[in-house]
Amino acid sequence: MTTPADPRAAVESYWTAADLRDWDTFAATLADEVLYDLPQTRERIRGKERYLSFNREYPGDWRVSVERIVADRDGQQVAVRTLFTVGDQELHAIHFFTFDARGLISEITDFWPEPYEPPAGREHLVERY
Repeated sequence: MTTPADPRAAVESYWTAADLRDWDTFAATLADEVLYDLPQTRERIRGKERYLSFNREYPGDWRVSVERIVADRDGQQVAVRTLFTVGDQELHAIHFFTFDARGLISEITDFWPEPYEPPAGREHLVERY
């Protein structure tokens, strides 16, 4: 499989492959030296094979759908908002992707914000969803 040169297409392929557990297609989007960061847990994974193993071994029966993709004009960085579902639980996440000169994903940073109730006193300003 060839990797799309378009970063947006590469990210769409990445997430579709992840959802389908199509690890060959997933791997085709990644640079060999890919760097994966999880700031909230202070974990870092270096290299395609280790990152593939991390994803193959990830526990649970989860699904992922892309809610929004935003790419910079130069095609070097993409931000993505996803919705993961695990049973009845829904988890939103934000992901930042950087690409190498070949259009392969070279860096990924994931943020998994926890939902929380807002403080009282601003109900007149906001709309809840």
